Amino acid sequence: MNLCDYERLFCMETMNIKSKTIFTGDNLPIMRGINSESIDLIYLDPPFNSKTNYAAPIGSKAAGAEFKDTWTLSDVDNAWLDLIETKYPALNRVIHAAMTNSDKSYLIYMAARLLEMKRILKDTGSIYLHCDTTMSHYLKLVMDAVFGKGNFRNEVVWKRTAAHNDSAIYGSIHDTILYYSKGDTPTLNEQYQPYSDEYLKRYKHTDENGKRFLDRDLTAGSLSGGGYQYEWNGITKIWRCPFTTMQEYHKSGKLYYTRNGTPRLKQFLDDMPGAPVQDVWIDIPPINSQAKERVGYPTQKPLALLDRIIKASSNKDEVVFDPFCGCATTLVAADRLQRNWIGIDISEKAAELVVERIKSDQGLFENIINREDIPKRTDLGDILRYNHPKNKTQLYGEQSGYCNGCGTHFEKQHLEVDHIIAENVGGTDHIENLQLLCSHCNRVKGERGQEYLISRLNKD
Repeated sequence: MNLCDYERLFCMETMNIKSKTIFTGDNLPIMRGINSESIDLIYLDPPFNSKTNYAAPIGSKAAGAEFKDTWTLSDVDNAWLDLIETKYPALNRVIHAAMTNSDKSYLIYMAARLLEMKRILKDTGSIYLHCDTTMSHYLKLVMDAVFGKGNFRNEVVWKRTAAHNDSAIYGSIHDTILYYSKGDTPTLNEQYQPYSDEYLKRYKHTDENGKRFLDRDLTAGSLSGGGYQYEWNGITKIWRCPFTTMQEYHKSGKLYYTRNGTPRLKQFLDDMPGAPVQDVWIDIPPINSQAKERVGYPTQKPLALLDRIIKASSNKDEVVFDPFCGCATTLVAADRLQRNWIGIDISEKAAELVVERIKSDQGLFENIINREDIPKRTDLGDILRYNHPKNKTQLYGEQSGYCNGCGTHFEKQHLEVDHIIAENVGGTDHIENLQLLCSHCNRVKGERGQEYLISRLNKD
């Protein structure tokens, strides 16, 4: 029985972390401690590999928040790639296609985290990855490999800034948001935006109550499949609706008569929800320097952007998760919309900002939890302690007696049970996270991950 089958015996929609919790630390080990299939919506705005160092200005609310968006390929990165190659060959091919070592290092970093995000996302869940042109083309391929090409939903283009001149190229004014689902039936609530002025001009009529409307054709001349022929108001035509429906329109005041007495259907502006949102978003402006929500965080996104995403892909009381929560915009938007939320950020400033912003936004101090530990999963049921003799016997058979580090064959008594992902970074005692190592490899690895052991062995 593999890990996925084993977990399905238990209730995987049970969240093992309280709502309104923000973790400070590396998001990878923290995500490893989150129960499988317990998240409804993930939004992430990770570093873009922009070769830029970001810092909030002194004196702003976010002062002290900074991060370095520069990546170099290390021996540990290459070891991670070896591990990915074993289980995820398609993902491995995408990473190997990267043009530079910096790009490859960045994609390894993202791939390890996206694999965990897929695990913790519900089958009805969605994920929105915010990026720019620096790495969007590579990230699209990584997302295809992790979530499946068939689960790609949209590439959303968000106009993040006003037009400007760039030397020798077209002005770069947009970000890309890659929207994927976990399964075939994601939560999706249609969103609307105000009609354009050009469209509103079509509502040129006003009824006796001052309500604006446009009139629509009720004849069936252009209707495929025929219509209904009868006389109405002295005019015999083929109509789009049956006689009884025409009577209902008349009684409810929904008919508009032309000069020759032909009825047309009134479509009231007040009855229309707005224009359905498409995949190009130009109606959400960036945060200006005077905006109340501005905290000075270097890559802060507007609340309206997260408001749209959260409304579209989650419902009240569901769980929203942001693993790179920065200045906490996702968490503030989720709180406004009565969603449960969890956030992670490497900076201690994020926890301060979420408390301050929610208090400022809603005029109250909520019970927000800040943690720095790695949570313990509760969805694995009763499993054996890692060094139980049954585990050793099973692993010895699976590995045919070979050390999973140096590859040397040993008798069973000379091999030791070890965690592939170390316990101190979120590894569990489940059999799929266990291996047999010789005593030398186990000492070299210590309490680090398998990627460290591989990198050391490759050096030697």
